[in-house]
Amino acid sequence: MFEFLGERLSKVFSWLGSKGRLEEKDIDDALRQVRLAFLEADVNFKVVKDFVERVRQRAIGAEVMQSLTPAQQVIKIVNEELIKTLGEQGRLAPAAQPPSVAMLVGLQGSGKTTTAAKLALHLKHSGQRPLLVAADTRRAAAIEQLVVLGKQIDVPVHTEEPSVASKDICAHALARAREVAASWVIVDTAGRLHIDEALMEELAQVKGILHPAEILLVVDAMTGQDAVQVAKDFHARVSLTGLILTKMDGDARGGAALSIRWVSGVPIKFIGIGEKLDAIEPYYPDRLASRILGMGDVLTFIEKVEKTVDEERAKELTKKVRSASFNLEDFLSQLKELKKMGPLSQLVEMLPGLNKMAARLPSGMEEKQMKKVEAMILSMTPAERRNPELINGSRRRRIAQGSGTLPQDVNQLLNQFRQMQKLMKMGMGGKLPKKLLQGFGGFPGS
Repeated sequence: MFEFLGERLSKVFSWLGSKGRLEEKDIDDALRQVRLAFLEADVNFKVVKDFVERVRQRAIGAEVMQSLTPAQQVIKIVNEELIKTLGEQGRLAPAAQPPSVAMLVGLQGSGKTTTAAKLALHLKHSGQRPLLVAADTRRAAAIEQLVVLGKQIDVPVHTEEPSVASKDICAHALARAREVAASWVIVDTAGRLHIDEALMEELAQVKGILHPAEILLVVDAMTGQDAVQVAKDFHARVSLTGLILTKMDGDARGGAALSIRWVSGVPIKFIGIGEKLDAIEPYYPDRLASRILGMGDVLTFIEKVEKTVDEERAKELTKKVRSASFNLEDFLSQLKELKKMGPLSQLVEMLPGLNKMAARLPSGMEEKQMKKVEAMILSMTPAERRNPELINGSRRRRIAQGSGTLPQDVNQLLNQFRQMQKLMKMGMGGKLPKKLLQGFGGFPGS
């Protein structure tokens, strides 16, 4: 996400940092590069022009020119203006009386049906009681898809025959929502390959039945500036309350995310960051700006850890680390916890100082490596996992044979594990920061 833009901006800021004292010409040269980076990242030219002008007005003032750290001041200004461009944080606004209705609209291929399930799971994790409604009768597979997704996340789905009109399905769904005491009704409406009058008429009828608290446009971020135009058109016809940008994990340029809020005037409420049903995040403009500028996103990383790591297990592991008894069985358990948090490249992207590594990780490489490590540990006996010193040369060959790896792979794993144990002992001795242990592996350090 934003690798291209982040790399270009990083070069500009590094150049500014090497200048020491800044002149107005230096600011103009840097902003020329910033403008070019944004345009190449497919950001709307009007957005770029406005953004650069705001930054320039502040950057050539006394706040920067007389500062002892002018480059840092420029970065601070860019960050603040970037947050302003990205807009305010979008939140779901529930109705005064439950059930609240979220009506999802969008073109075919934007990921609307999957996003409906993702949103339902997000609400469920937040303590809500969602009901999914399959109102896309134009695409028969959409009904079946939503039923399958609903079973996966254990959320009820209201369905009817494709011959029933969408507005009637929605009326019946509202009655069912009251019967089952659902707090949110998430409606997957019909889509088209392009916007037409028939689609808008159907959406208007459904809207009249549902009186939704939210009308959310699901839009594919990888379509670039086309996504911005789609948002403008839908907003003009059905009065959107928010946007959900999908496929953000595949959008290295990020132009749509930077443009769509500013041009359409509609707040972004969620972003989709992967194919898994939990791969959806609330939209935080300050965190997004931080990722773009290469500063990471520690808050989102911590939230992922808190959702994934079992607190009692974390306390138990902390005791083992402190007593230097952390073994390969514990390490295997931590690998499984890490896999639940999502792709390693996304996690690395959130950590300051490590985020530049994300772009250099080959696609799928980290998952393959983790599977290889798991296979090697599972090929060991329980006694060997608890005490790796028992593994001799003969056993290393057998472990490699059993896991489909090479003896040198087993040697490398054991050597790396010994190094990790040494680091943990150092940490318990106060040589490593407490925060480091809190951030990795779920160790609370308390």
